[in-house]
Amino acid sequence: MAINPVPGRIKQARVSKGISQKELGIRIGLDQSSASSRMNHYEKGRHTPDIPTLKRVAEELGVPLPYFLCESEKTAELICLIENLKEADKDELIRKLKENKK
Repeated sequence: MAINPVPGRIKQARVSKGISQKELGIRIGLDQSSASSRMNHYEKGRHTPDIPTLKRVAEELGVPLPYFLCESEKTAELICLIENLKEADKDELIRKLKENKK
């Protein structure tokens, strides 16, 4: 059985943005008195955020929602890079990948 990648991905994205657990929790709408504790529980894997909460975390940290579900570091990085491409560039990438598959 695979390990849940969500806790580590939340922490990784939060640390890369240079914000505290409490600050992130407040920014996504958690009560100020419990924001740090709740985010700590998410990052330790004691609790798993529901999808709407995880979506707010993704938006606040500037990563796509699927980033949190990637077990592979390379796949997570690719998802972030692809998300930032223009639509025409995404189309071109898809075309090239399909070409290489043949």
